[in-house]
Amino acid sequence: MNVSDVMTREVITADTSMSIDQAAHLMLTHRISGLPVIGATGSVVGIITEADLLRRSETGTLSAVGGWRALFGNPERLAEQYVRTHGRTVAEVMTRELVTVAPATPLAEAVALMESRHIKRLPVQADGRLVGILSRADLLQALQQLLPKTAATAISDAAIRRAILTQLRQQRWLPAALIDIRVENATVELRGIILNETQREALRILAANTSGVRAVVDRLVWVEPYTGFAIELPPARDGTQSSSEQAGPPRSSDRLSEITPGVEPHQEPYVPSHESSEAKI
Repeated sequence: MNVSDVMTREVITADTSMSIDQAAHLMLTHRISGLPVIGATGSVVGIITEADLLRRSETGTLSAVGGWRALFGNPERLAEQYVRTHGRTVAEVMTRELVTVAPATPLAEAVALMESRHIKRLPVQADGRLVGILSRADLLQALQQLLPKTAATAISDAAIRRAILTQLRQQRWLPAALIDIRVENATVELRGIILNETQREALRILAANTSGVRAVVDRLVWVEPYTGFAIELPPARDGTQSSSEQAGPPRSSDRLSEITPGVEPHQEPYVPSHESSEAKI
């Protein structure tokens, strides 16, 4: 995705002659936290945000300048700070070190820029003119639209299992060979070995996010990688603590004799017990 796919095209702006009172009114009225500032030629010359108005003499929030800084501080820097905290026009208080992107900028690149510069919005320019703005709210809206909705049609257990295995093999945080996936009536049972609790959470999320999944049953065993000891055993089917034999990876005798077409023999679906605790989606 590119910036143009998610940016806001109708941008509320300020100009350099606008008072900070007018700028604050625009931000409050439109419930936004920043305004690109447009110069006489139509190009963006700066941006004014809530952060530019935090340190003000009117609110008594000025940074204290005392001690050696008052005596030996850079006079030009001190004067610049005075202008920004006492100025009454947008031109006097706006941020001039502008970071912009183009409509064709990849969205991942724009987000990386926002993270590295610690900024919440990026003006979007084309041919020297403002054509949009990319904010965190735009990214949130795009995420909401892209999140998977409830499947309109039922998905088979075999298809769910294949989808989970495909995703698992693409991950680098756990070898797929350590995990056995079994699905019954859209309920996923996770079996096998994990090396830390973060892997457990990641596996549960991976399974739960798969289209068609209704619930996830966790039967994973956490094994300490250096000693090989099981740190935490999954609950037995009757709710009691499992024995070490029960807690280990599924044995060949535990597996169903029927194998789902198109999948490996050691990964066929398993009929889970619904008496254990389940993580509902």
